[in-house]
Amino acid sequence: YLQSTSKKTNNKKIAIVRFGNVFNSSGSVIPLFQKQIEDGGPVTVTSKSVTRYFMSIPEAVSLILKASMDANKAEIFILDMGKPIKIFDLAKKLIRLSGLKEKLNPDDNGDILIKFIGLKKGEKEHEELLIGDDYQRTENNSIMIAHEPLLEENVLNDLLIQLQDAVDKENNDVLPKILNKFFDFNSSNIEK
Repeated sequence: YLQSTSKKTNNKKIAIVRFGNVFNSSGSVIPLFQKQIEDGGPVTVTSKSVTRYFMSIPEAVSLILKASMDANKAEIFILDMGKPIKIFDLAKKLIRLSGLKEKLNPDDNGDILIKFIGLKKGEKEHEELLIGDDYQRTENNSIMIAHEPLLEENVLNDLLIQLQDAVDKENNDVLPKILNKFFDFNSSNIEK
């Protein structure tokens, strides 16, 4: 939507910035784990192999501001988040930093149980910031610009009308199907 809007106007500067998790932000898993540890557990983790990217709040803010200064026509800026972190390892580390020991079964020796709850519907095991490998680095090595397909305006407008209609009718069952259409690009509907 933002890319489509930017094509229609010359007086707006629009930037899209994509990045992973921010330590201690409102959506971060860390405060959740800390609360679960304070409550005596269990600490809930989706699986042993799930990974996510993390950065600090100051680092995220700094890179977002730098990307916004380079924005021209709704580029997709991707922040280099470094190497992904295993959420299981993060849970263990937080338990140990609390002076406690983790356990994987209720009968094991340890203080805090780590309980595996499985991935939610649609949740990915490994986070992806780049879709494909068509990108370029900027002068700042921590910021990249992704080159991704753009929906044609008429297709986008049709999807937005369907979405608004479903919301107006409170048709919650069809909403995910419409939202998925935004990602199910048909090559005939994509501008390069």
